[in-house]
Amino acid sequence: MTSSESTEYGRGARILAIGIGVTGLVTYAYFSLASHALDDDDYGRISLLWSAIFITVSVLYRPVEQLLSRTIADRDARGLTGSGHLRVAATIQLALGVVFVIGALIARDALQDDLLGGSETLYWVLIVAVLAYAASYFTRGYLAGHGMFGLYGGLVFFEACARVMFALLAVVGVASGESFVALGMAAAPIVSLVVVPWAVTRHARAGAAGGPSAAPDGEAEFTLARGAGFAAAVLLIMVAEQTFLNAGPLLLKATADTNGAALAGFAFNVLLIARAPLQLFQAIQTSILPHLTKSHAGGEAEQFRRSINVTLAAIGVFALGVALTMLVLGPWLMGLFFGSEFDYDRGGLVLVSLGMGMYLAAATLNQAALARGRAAQAAACWAAAAIVFVIALVGWEWDDRILQVEVAYLSGALLLCALLYGLYRATDARH
Repeated sequence: MTSSESTEYGRGARILAIGIGVTGLVTYAYFSLASHALDDDDYGRISLLWSAIFITVSVLYRPVEQLLSRTIADRDARGLTGSGHLRVAATIQLALGVVFVIGALIARDALQDDLLGGSETLYWVLIVAVLAYAASYFTRGYLAGHGMFGLYGGLVFFEACARVMFALLAVVGVASGESFVALGMAAAPIVSLVVVPWAVTRHARAGAAGGPSAAPDGEAEFTLARGAGFAAAVLLIMVAEQTFLNAGPLLLKATADTNGAALAGFAFNVLLIARAPLQLFQAIQTSILPHLTKSHAGGEAEQFRRSINVTLAAIGVFALGVALTMLVLGPWLMGLFFGSEFDYDRGGLVLVSLGMGMYLAAATLNQAALARGRAAQAAACWAAAAIVFVIALVGWEWDDRILQVEVAYLSGALLLCALLYGLYRATDARH
């Protein structure tokens, strides 16, 4: 990778980080406003709807986003052109959307009555939002692979702004109720696609500027089987990832004798300490995969390692800062943002902060594995850590269920980081 390419990567990553950082704050504001506009049970159902949507879209659609991001970057580094990889990714994405619709219709009673408290509106918000995110995540992969980080940041920013407007209108009294607040989740991914015309125009201009013809074997080597294999491994990673981020609140609701929705909402608020930085870290994940892929394809091993080391160091500083903040101000900040109905334990907030740091480090090492074509091995690491995490949640029941979630999250993140670091070192030794 040339110096100019590295400079452009850094500039694009900074632009994306700003956009996604602001997006994270806006997303946090959505839940803060919703918690003030709704009672505990209604807010609990909103948090469960959010969890259900993002478990689904992350598991189903982020594999295609990662597939497109890596494949486009790899083809660009090797001088290949053509659109066969886009057709393969679109075919996989469409198939996954159809699978979701069929599954959601079959499981309607369980989703609508058991998960969403009998609300038909929340059920249809779930359906519409998940389908809309199919197009959103395909667009994200395309933008990331082509290095259009500004447009990527714009996409997620428009999404967050559209969603928070519904909660804001509920707070000021223009509208009310959980159904109205929930509609923001369906509108957000649709509004985010406003960036698509800009992306198409930019791509058309780049094509008009001229470039190499497609390599004779450029399309043949990217088959549906190859794309599906990579996507399947990443899909397993996404299942494990969402287990870490959302299994706690869902399992609390399922196992609680009383006030399950309210307890789930409390656990959801605590784990937002882990989720909110992921909004910012998404900038790193999005930009580092095509960057690492190009470095690997170009034989720039030292550049590859330097990128990983710098990212891990930054994560360490950030996680330590969050942990210290939670130690000093954690209960006050959580009460300020989400109300004083719950008593937030200072030590538990610090545990989640440290777990967040280990998790972000693991996610960085995961991107290194994907860039090197080690998706299957990375998926095995994620699956093992997720299983341990779930066992820690359901193997026995603590008196303090929230503390159990916090300890399980930290333990699972530590194991995941250790496993992926071992894979990174083993792969590094071969290169």
